[in-house]
Parts: sequence; C-alpha cells; structure tokens
Amino acid sequence: MVATATQASRPYKWKPIVAIVVSTLSLVIFNYQEVIPNQMFSGLLLFLAIPLLVILLVFRENPARYGMQIGDWKRGLEYTIIGCLAMAIILWIAVDFPDITPYYAAQAHGEMPYVLRNAIDLFDWEFFFRGFLLFSLAEICGPYAILLQAVPFTMAHFGKPYVETVSCIFGGAAFGYIAWKTRSFLYPYFIHLFLSSFVIYLALK
Repeated sequence: MVATATQASRPYKWKPIVAIVVSTLSLVIFNYQEVIPNQMFSGLLLFLAIPLLVILLVFRENPARYGMQIGDWKRGLEYTIIGCLAMAIILWIAVDFPDITPYYAAQAHGEMPYVLRNAIDLFDWEFFFRGFLLFSLAEICGPYAILLQAVPFTMAHFGKPYVETVSCIFGGAAFGYIAWKTRSFLYPYFIHLFLSSFVIYLALK
C-alpha cells in the first residue's frame, strides 16, 4: 500500500512521452516521406523547427532548458578540443576500412561545399538528439538519457558503413555525455561537424 500511495503521489510526466512520439514520427517521416523536395530543408523542419515549436508552444519552456545555449563553455571547449584530436586519430585509421572511403568520397559532391552542408545538416541533427530528446528523457530517467538517446541515433545510421553504425552507440553516448555535462548541444555539434568533414577530407586523399 505504501508503494502504491507513493506512486500515485508522483506527478505525471507527460512531456517525455510527447518528445518520444514526436522524435519517432520525425525520424519515420524523414525516411519515408518527402516533406520538402530537399533533404536538408526536411531535416531543418523535422529535427529543428518542429522540436522548437513543441518546446515553445506545447511545453511552454525556454529552449535553453533543452541545450539551446552556450552552457558551460570552458568545459565545452575542453571537451571539443580533446574530442576532435581523439577523433582525428581514430578517423585516420578507420578511413582504411573498405566501405568507408567510397561512401564518404561520394559525400563530397553536391550543390554546396561539404563542410557547409555538414554544418547545416548536423546542427538540427545534434539539437534533435543531444538537445530535445536527451533533456526530455532526462526528466524521467536522469543520466540514463545519455545512453537512451544514443539508441535511435544509432538506428538512424542504418544504411551507412557498418563500422560507423556500430560505433554510434558509443559515439552517440559520448556526445550525450558532453551535452549533459555542458548543458548544451553545441559542443557535440562542433565535434560531430569536425568528424564528418574530416572523414570526407581523408576519403578524398
């Protein structure tokens, strides 16, 4: 009876449920429907604009609560420098895997320079996972959200090189940890931007 009474007295956490549903639908729609005849703008709509509207209009909260802020910039700068250096070493080795080089060499070609394209694509991507989803889940499961947000992040990489996809559960959790500690998605974004651009550069050499 004590346990039941305690459970009944706990406030109902509806915001994480909304975030999970919105996040799942966004990923499904992005992969199956052409919302906008441009993948980049579809990502901006589904992974940035819609989550922001949910935060502002449904949750009625400040986006800073979901990582849309500078946060702990000193710690963030330290993590960014260390992360980029570590990833540079790992990528230097990983680029020799047979499926990595052809996949990323092809990514260099497009209507705009690949660094700029990555900068736009990954901004909404990082906010979606390391901002909106991470801090929504944290309301019901605390730091376990760091690992949980890495699961859909890994699944979103299906179709990419096998080694990269397998590593995403660890890399996604590391990005989540950095966002958690700095209270900002920006530092994982900078590391991810470096990672994605540097591997294309290496693939072209």
